[in-house]
Amino acid sequence: MKHTFAHTRSQSLIQQPALKPKSALILKPTSLALAMGLLTSMASPVLMAEDDYDLSSRWYGGLNIGQTRESINDGAIANSELGGGINFITDDYKDNGYKIFAGYEFNEHFSMEAGYFDLGQFGFRAVKDPIGALKSRTKTRGFNIDLVGTLPLSERWSAFARAGAHYSEAYDRFQGIGGVVVADTHRKERDTNFKWGAGLQYDFSRKFAMRLETERYAIKDVTDNNGKINLYSLGVLYRFGEARTTQSTHEEPVTRRDQLREEYCTTLDVHFAVNNAEVQREYIEQLTVVGNFLNKYPETKAVIEGHTDNVGSAESNLVLSRNRAENVMDYLIREQNVAAQRLSAVGYGEERPVADNDTEEGKRANRRVNAVVTCVEDVEGLKPPTARVTLGLLIEFDGESTELQSRYHSELAEVAKFLKENPGVTATVEGHAANLQNSARAQQVSQQRAQNVVDYLLNNEGIERSRLSVESFGKTRRYAYNTSAEGRKENSRVNIIFNYPN
Repeated sequence: MKHTFAHTRSQSLIQQPALKPKSALILKPTSLALAMGLLTSMASPVLMAEDDYDLSSRWYGGLNIGQTRESINDGAIANSELGGGINFITDDYKDNGYKIFAGYEFNEHFSMEAGYFDLGQFGFRAVKDPIGALKSRTKTRGFNIDLVGTLPLSERWSAFARAGAHYSEAYDRFQGIGGVVVADTHRKERDTNFKWGAGLQYDFSRKFAMRLETERYAIKDVTDNNGKINLYSLGVLYRFGEARTTQSTHEEPVTRRDQLREEYCTTLDVHFAVNNAEVQREYIEQLTVVGNFLNKYPETKAVIEGHTDNVGSAESNLVLSRNRAENVMDYLIREQNVAAQRLSAVGYGEERPVADNDTEEGKRANRRVNAVVTCVEDVEGLKPPTARVTLGLLIEFDGESTELQSRYHSELAEVAKFLKENPGVTATVEGHAANLQNSARAQQVSQQRAQNVVDYLLNNEGIERSRLSVESFGKTRRYAYNTSAEGRKENSRVNIIFNYPN
């Protein structure tokens, strides 16, 4: 550490023993024995844990142990206490420290951590001839809260950086030697300041990981000058929660996609209305792409996976997810002429969400069917063509209104332009309603909404009647739940679906 006066860390110039710097990692049993015991007990059972499961909790905890190094202007402190004139100073700037923390993982890239830290004890011995000397010892500990950002580097390795704030208490003890008299020998400073750091993490399993990191704690010393303490540490991290069990009604075992990532690939993502297993028209184009791919490469097979949100019982959701998967499989067999023995359907219910079920968007994303299709290697034309656009426009209505609002006129002109540029394409106009008083009224409202849109395309955009068809679904195909005004508005809609010639 640099000071503005001459000093040495190797020897003393008076007849008193100098303070000796501590070795790099001499752990103090009184303060760190519990932490060491926890580290050992956590590491031993989970290193052998299986890694092919999801956890039911996003909470984790852990501890770090390592070396601390302070960078504080001890010369300024000594001069302040002794009134200047220091001959030399011996600085004890290393110690051992630890932290215990708990965290919550928002997603793969961001988490929040809070914890308790002990940065150890530091000190100095300043000599002022011929008066005497001054010795100082300072212990620093406190609490922190950090935002942590993570960047995955491989399946096991990841890099992370943190930034946050800490509240710390420093306990200072001063001792005068010879003619030096200290009036206030015990002091305590409180400080709230910033901290930051970075490190690497290695995941042994989904429950257990180890970290190597460096952190910097900005502090104010006893003279209110800026300083810092660095913590270089090795830590363990333990993720809480139980392994999620996967229920399935499929007779044959289904190997998980995560374990065969190189052999299998997902080529289908179909979504469903609330509590509905019927394949909607807008996804026919995607199914056609999958069917063409399977027929082009007859050695391939596909597992159709059905999923739901978490509304309703687990048993009913399991049945619903299975029905969704079977409907997709039946369509591929019936319409795309894919051999039945090459397809299988499995339902996972609500057990494998891809989004947060606490939001409407998350529920919508979880009401889905995926296809795990055998990938073909080293053949020309491996990548299937992307599905053509099918949803031409989504139009929303207010309450029970069937009036087409003028703000959609420009978008309907774009729909008409697309139809004119593609004379082989037709359009189906689907009408929908929210949770009206009865099904007959909902059917009537959805029919009129769709008809009004068709009439506008006929009368204002010049589209031939033979290229437009109307379907009304009443309240049977909910885009969202009717429990909120926003959900009811999303359900009061008209979809324009493009149909392509075979």
